[in-house]
Amino acid sequence: METFKAGLEGVVAATTTLSEVDGARGELTIAGFPVGEIASNATFEEAVWLLWHGDLPTAQELKAFRAELAGKRELPRAATSLLREAAGANLDSMDALRMAAGTISLSSTDAARILATMPTILAAYSRLKRGEEPLAPRRDLGHAANMLYMLTGATPDPERVRALETYLNTVIDHGLNASTFTVRVIISTGSDLVSAVVGGLGALKGPLHGGAPGPALDMVFEIGTADRAEQVLREKLGRGERLMGFGHRVYKVRDPRADVLAAAAERLFTRAGDMKLYRLAREVESVAIRLLEEQKPGRHLQTNVEFYTALVLHGLGFDVSLFTPTFAVSRTAGWIGHAFEQQRANRLIRPQSEYVGPRGRKWMALADRIAESHAG
Repeated sequence: METFKAGLEGVVAATTTLSEVDGARGELTIAGFPVGEIASNATFEEAVWLLWHGDLPTAQELKAFRAELAGKRELPRAATSLLREAAGANLDSMDALRMAAGTISLSSTDAARILATMPTILAAYSRLKRGEEPLAPRRDLGHAANMLYMLTGATPDPERVRALETYLNTVIDHGLNASTFTVRVIISTGSDLVSAVVGGLGALKGPLHGGAPGPALDMVFEIGTADRAEQVLREKLGRGERLMGFGHRVYKVRDPRADVLAAAAERLFTRAGDMKLYRLAREVESVAIRLLEEQKPGRHLQTNVEFYTALVLHGLGFDVSLFTPTFAVSRTAGWIGHAFEQQRANRLIRPQSEYVGPRGRKWMALADRIAESHAG
C-alpha cells in the first residue's frame, strides 16, 4: 500500500521539459533558460513558441506565428453576448473568463485560437463592466500590445508593452502547480484543449493557487509612507495576519520571479517619472522581510511573485480585478504546452485513494429505519 501524502506533497506525477522550479535555490528555469533571460528579452510570442516547440523560433517562424495569433483574436458572437450578461450580473472577472473561454469551441479548439482570444475576452469584459463597448483587436499589434490597446483604446508605447511582456513571460509556466496538473489530468482522458484550459481557469480562480496580488498592493497603500512601515507591519503580525506578498509553498528563499518583476517595475515607474510608489514598496519589502525573520525565524518567508506583480500591473493602470485574469492570459500558454507534452506520451492520470470510512455495515430498509427512530 502506497503512503498517503496530503496535497500530493513531494509526489512526482509527470516529467517535463517546460520548466523547473528549484525551491531550495530560488531558481526557475523555462525550457533551459533562467526566467530572467526569457522574461526580460523575449517577446511573448517567442516565449510561447519556445514552450510549444522546444526551441526559439526563426525569424520566419516568428513572423508566421504572430500573424496566426493576430488572425484568431476575434470572439464568437455568443462569447460577447455572454460577457454582456456577466457584466450585468457584476460577476468576478475570473468567472467571466472561464465562462467565455468555453465558447471558443464554437470557432475551433486549436491552441493558437485559445491563446489569441484570452486577452480579447478579458479586455471586452473589463470595458463592458466600465459601461464601454469592447474594441475589435488589431492585427498590426503584437499579443501584449494588442491587449493594452483593447483595454484602453490607445496604442501603447514600447515601455508599457515591454513591462507587460516581461510580466507575461515571467509567469508563463511554473512546474506542476494545481492548475497545470488539472489541465494534464483533463487532457489525459482524451478530452480537448478548450475543456482542459477551462479546467485550468477553474483551478486558478481559487485563492490558494491564484494568489492575492491585490491585497499585497493594498497593504502598501495602507502603510502610505515609509516611516509607518514598521508600526503597521508589527501590528499586523501581532494580530496574526499574513503579510501578503511574502512566503511561498515551494520557494524557501526569495522567489526569482520577484527579482525580475522588481526590475520591470523600477523601469516602468522610472519612465513614468514618478518613483514614489516604487520606493515605498521597496521599503515595505525590506521591513517586512526583517520582521518576518525576527518573528518567524526559520520559516524563510521571502518576497514572492505577488508583491511585484501588483506593482507592475498597477503601474500599467490595471484594476485589481484584472490581476489574476492577466496571469491566466499568460499561463494559458504554459497549460497548452503541458497538454501537448501529455498527449505525446499519454497515460490516463489515475491515482489511488486510501479508504478510511466505516466497514461491515448492514442494509436496513427505510421502513425499518423509521420504525427504529420512532422506537428510540
